[in-house]
Amino acid sequence: MTAFPEGTILGYPRIGRRRELKKAVEAFWAGRIDEQELERTAAELRAATRERLAALGLGRDDSAIPESFSFYDQVLDAAVTVGAIPSRFEHLRAADGTVGLPAYFTIARGERERAPLEMTKWFDSNYHYLVPEIGPETVFSLSSDRLVREVAEAAAAGFTTRPVVVGPVTLLALAKASDDAPEGFDPLSRLDDVLPVYRELLARLRAAGATWVQLDEPALVSESLPADTAALATAAERALAVLGGAEDRPSILVAAPYAALDAVFPVLAAAPVEAIAVDLVRGAVPSVAEGLADKTLVGGVIDGHNIWRGDLAAAFATLERLRDLGAAAVSASTSTSLLHVPHDVADETSLDPRLVSWLAFADQKVQQVGVLARGLSHGPEAIAAELDEASAALRDRLDAPGVRDGAVRERALVDADFSRVSYEERESAQEALGLPVLPLTTIGSFPQTADIRRARARFTRGEIPRDDYDDFLRREIAAVVSLQEDLGLDVLVHGEPERNDMVQYFAENLDGFAVTEHGWVQSYGSRATRPSILWGDVSRAAPITVDWSGYAQSLTAKHLKGMLTGPVTILAWSFVRDDQPLGETANQVALALREEIADLEAAGIAVIQVDEPALRELLPLKKADQPSYLDWSVASFRLATGGAAPGTQVHTHLCYSEFGVVIDAIRALDADVTSIEAARSRMEVVADIAEAGFDHGIGPGVYDIHSPRVPAVEEVESLLRRAVEEIPTRQLWVNPDCGLKTRGYEETTASLRNIVEATRRVRAEVGASV
Repeated sequence: MTAFPEGTILGYPRIGRRRELKKAVEAFWAGRIDEQELERTAAELRAATRERLAALGLGRDDSAIPESFSFYDQVLDAAVTVGAIPSRFEHLRAADGTVGLPAYFTIARGERERAPLEMTKWFDSNYHYLVPEIGPETVFSLSSDRLVREVAEAAAAGFTTRPVVVGPVTLLALAKASDDAPEGFDPLSRLDDVLPVYRELLARLRAAGATWVQLDEPALVSESLPADTAALATAAERALAVLGGAEDRPSILVAAPYAALDAVFPVLAAAPVEAIAVDLVRGAVPSVAEGLADKTLVGGVIDGHNIWRGDLAAAFATLERLRDLGAAAVSASTSTSLLHVPHDVADETSLDPRLVSWLAFADQKVQQVGVLARGLSHGPEAIAAELDEASAALRDRLDAPGVRDGAVRERALVDADFSRVSYEERESAQEALGLPVLPLTTIGSFPQTADIRRARARFTRGEIPRDDYDDFLRREIAAVVSLQEDLGLDVLVHGEPERNDMVQYFAENLDGFAVTEHGWVQSYGSRATRPSILWGDVSRAAPITVDWSGYAQSLTAKHLKGMLTGPVTILAWSFVRDDQPLGETANQVALALREEIADLEAAGIAVIQVDEPALRELLPLKKADQPSYLDWSVASFRLATGGAAPGTQVHTHLCYSEFGVVIDAIRALDADVTSIEAARSRMEVVADIAEAGFDHGIGPGVYDIHSPRVPAVEEVESLLRRAVEEIPTRQLWVNPDCGLKTRGYEETTASLRNIVEATRRVRAEVGASV
């Protein structure tokens, strides 16, 4: 066995330091470049990543550098590699059974009447993965050798890298039953059928030069999947017995990030694999287990989720405790892949230097791993200076002005702050809104066109004055309002042209936040966000959204929704301070939003949406931790909305949230109307809604905005009819799955027109019975 390196990372950002991959992929989709040029750009990015990681201290020839590139999504990569292709896309296979890059993108994005794979959140992160569809009919075969070619590509450049692939248990545990599968089918039942393909892949990787392979198995830490812990442990035991027992393979590292392995750790310890990576940021040092004497334990002590420099001395002490388990060796690592953090804090020339001294982006985390690896090799005295420097930065952060603001902390809260009058009273008061059956609305944003992005960039650079920029925004808002009226929507939005991002816009207008210039993080596919940095106590200095919402309302006699981002989502989509409980921070944000709602009401806005798409996302993976999370997350939403008048209709929005998992919490939010993702999953969620007896307003989405497809009238009508069959019509709203920011106007207008027509048809049938 080749020794495992003393320091490594579990993965690295793959979109490029300036989003080069995003730009190339979207250029390929638009036909501006061909497949060969896209492949060349990707190869250049991979080469640059390897060189950068070597320069930061990871070894060129010891498997310390992970081969973790993806054109779109690592779960899709694994599904395509083993041939798990839905039957509706089988025609995309080449004659030799392989799946090429254009077909790969089609599976991800859909085409015409063929819907793409469903998308949902990757464990408790803000990354989205594509959900494989697997049934009894799925024929597994090695259908892509891309990872093998990338390992060979690295070898040709003088690198021995460690290929990373989603493991068989996680691939199947995250999959859904295919449309052709019988009711109750469990994709995990196909484990024995997919293992030979993984064995073949391992052999091919070894032949290409890999001495280690990383099998990512985060499903093993989760208690929120259909398969329970016992079933996952049994599957892992079986899978690793087969793969570890193969003679022709690299050494195997099993990585299980995002939480503690708990009861599954002894299974991995006893398995015939050479190394286990454990998350020691979200989980504690595990107990001693049989079988560790011939294994390397890879301690994930550098936080891959967040961007704080952290307590390096405590991280090293944790690694030393890991040594006490009696493993053959201990290595330092990140807790997760670094795909969740930006590339390099040195790129942020506009941030306060004092704040910068508290931060560690991906490159700085690689360097931290290097420091800890040196300490493991040469003793703590060899890294004493680095440990002291990190500790001094931590002390400075805790003592800095603004981190704790007495004016924010002295506000006392009482029970009445967290509730409104009964839903029945509100429903009666809101009859004055005069809305029709099956009211039509959108989620909030309209397309962010090239003109909007260009004008914002010019204004940010100081090339156009504020008055001219505001005039431009007013014209955009007026056009969006006019379009919605022409289409026949019932509750309108202003389109949000002034907002670069639904969280960053608020971060720029609230004390306690900072925003980055180049801090891009992949959200899904080619989409990236720049999470803000929530570093101190939060307060609102002035109204944020009132002027734009008030202006839009002045243009129409229809109701205009005020649009706010909820406290949980602001936390989830920011890099949040880690020096106090999240619930305290959420309440600070909620109080700022409560003030904003009061000002919107005073400006005549009678419908206000407080988006919480991340409510499910932050749900802890361990069941024991979930009740306290749901308590504070629900309370923060209720604190934000608790001051709204009975006649003000409060909406919220949740996307990719597996509604049934948190139905009680969503009911407890007590929003008057909740809109949710439902189109991509073909309205599966309505059964959960009906079974739960949810009695507030509900808008299951009928238009999947994450795909460029325009849904036909008949498709939308079919989804609406399914909703009407399950849920009382008086509760139902009609809306897309999510905001329209990422779509173009041509497809948006066509899709909304089809939604309006489908709604008109269904209204004609149900209207008389309402």
